[in-house]
Amino acid sequence: MTDVTYPAAAERPAIPARLWLGLAVMLLGPFMTVMDVMIVNVAIPSIRLGLGASYAEAELVVAGYSLAYAVALITGGRLGDLRGRRRMFVAGLLAFTLTSALCGLAPTAGTLILARLLQGVAAAMLFPQVFALIRVTFPEPQACAKAFAALGVVLGLAAVAGQVLGGILVAADLWGLSWRPIFLLNIPIGLLAALAAPRLIPADVVRPGQRLDLAGVALSALGLGLLLYPLVEGREAGWPGWSLAMLAAAVPVLAGFALHQHVRSRRGAFPLLQTALFRDRAFAVGVLLALVFYSTLNSVYLAYAFLAQLGLGRSALAAGLVFSPAAMSFMVASIAAGRVAPDHRRAVLMAGAAIAALGEFVAAATALVGAPLQAEALIPALLLLGTGQGLLMTPLLNTVLGGIRDGDIGSASGMLSTMQQVGGAFGVAVAGILFAAVLDGARAAGLGEAAAYARAFAAAAGYGGLATLVTLGLLFALPKIAPRGG
Repeated sequence: MTDVTYPAAAERPAIPARLWLGLAVMLLGPFMTVMDVMIVNVAIPSIRLGLGASYAEAELVVAGYSLAYAVALITGGRLGDLRGRRRMFVAGLLAFTLTSALCGLAPTAGTLILARLLQGVAAAMLFPQVFALIRVTFPEPQACAKAFAALGVVLGLAAVAGQVLGGILVAADLWGLSWRPIFLLNIPIGLLAALAAPRLIPADVVRPGQRLDLAGVALSALGLGLLLYPLVEGREAGWPGWSLAMLAAAVPVLAGFALHQHVRSRRGAFPLLQTALFRDRAFAVGVLLALVFYSTLNSVYLAYAFLAQLGLGRSALAAGLVFSPAAMSFMVASIAAGRVAPDHRRAVLMAGAAIAALGEFVAAATALVGAPLQAEALIPALLLLGTGQGLLMTPLLNTVLGGIRDGDIGSASGMLSTMQQVGGAFGVAVAGILFAAVLDGARAAGLGEAAAYARAFAAAAGYGGLATLVTLGLLFALPKIAPRGG
C-alpha cells in the first residue's frame, strides 16, 4: 500500500472562527457521555441506598448504559451517513437530554435501569457523529489533528469532572435530591448544545435513496449483545453456564453479520458496515489497535478505584483527586500531539504506547514494593500513564479515520467506537479475573486488605502494560504518513 500524503503548510486554507465554535459545540456531546460514565460510578452507592436497589440492580444501572451504547454504535454511525451527521448529532443530543431527565426523575431501580438503557442508545446516536463531523469539517490534516487533540482534552476533562463532580454533588445533597443532580446536570448542557448546533455546525449533504440495513442492525445488535453481556456480567456471577453459552453463540452470529455485510457490500445494497473499509490498511490495523489498547483503559482505572477505595479506605472524591494528575497529563499530551506534523505522527503514537506501558509497569511495581502503600505513591506512575495515553489516543483516531471517504465516515466511526467498547469490556473481564484471583490468593496467604488489594492491582496493571506493548507492536503495521510538496 502506498504512503498517505498530505499537503504542505503553504497549501492549507485558513479555518473560519465559526468552525472552531462549532467544534466546541460538537465536543459537548462526548463530554456528557464520558462524564456520565464516571459520575455514575462515583454515585452508585448513593443510588443503591436511595432506591433500595439490590447489588444486581446497581450493576445494571452501571452496565446497562455501556451495553446499550456498545450495541447501538455501528447503527448510530451509519445513521449519520444516511440521514445526515449534524441531524443525527442534534437528535442524539435531544435524546440524551430527555433520557438524562428520565434517569434523574426515576422513582424505582427498574425505571432507572430502563432509562439508562435508553440513555446508552442516545449516546450511540450522538458519539460517532463527533468523529465523523470532525473529519469532514476539518479536511486539512493539521486542523483535523488540532480538532482531535481538543477532543482528547475534553475526554480528559470529562473523566476528572465525572469523578470530582460526582463526589461533590452527592455530598452536597442539593435541594435534598441526593444523587439525582448527577443526571439533571445534563439537561441545560444538552439543550444549549442542541440549540447552537444548527447555527455553528455546517450541514452535510446526504445522498438520496439510501436505506438502513435492518437485518444488519438486528444481527449486529444480537451478536454484540451475546458477546458483551457475559463479558460485563459473567465474572461477577462466577461464569455460570449461560454466560459461556452466550459467548459461544456470539461467534456464529457475528460471523453471520460479517458475511451478510460482505454480500451486501459487493452488491452495492447499502450495508450497515461497508466491508471495503477493511481494504484501507490504516483502518484495518486501527480497529485491532482500538480493541487491544482500549482493553487497558477501563481495566486499569477500575482496578485503581478498587485499590484506593476498598483497599486503602479513601473516599470516592479523595480517590478521584489522586487520579486527577493522570487526566491532566492526558490533556497536556493530547494538546502536544495535536501540534505534531502528520509525517511525525506514527513516531508520536509509538512513543505514547511506550510511555503508557512504562507507566503501567511502574504502577504495578509501586503497588508491590510500597509497604504500607499510600495512594499518592501512584501519582508518578499515573502521570506517565496519562501522558502516554494522551500521545496515543487522539492521534490514533485521526490516523485511522484519515483515509476514509466521506460517504462511509459515519460507519467507520461507529465501527471504531464499537471496538473501543468491546476492548474495554474484554479488558475489564480479563483484568477482573486476574484481580479477583490474586486478591483471593493474597487473603488466603494471610495478607491484610491493603496489601492484598495492592497485589491485585499490580496484576491488573501488569496486564495493562503487556497489552500496551502489544499495541506498540501493532503500530509498526500502520502505513507511514508522508508530506507532499515540501
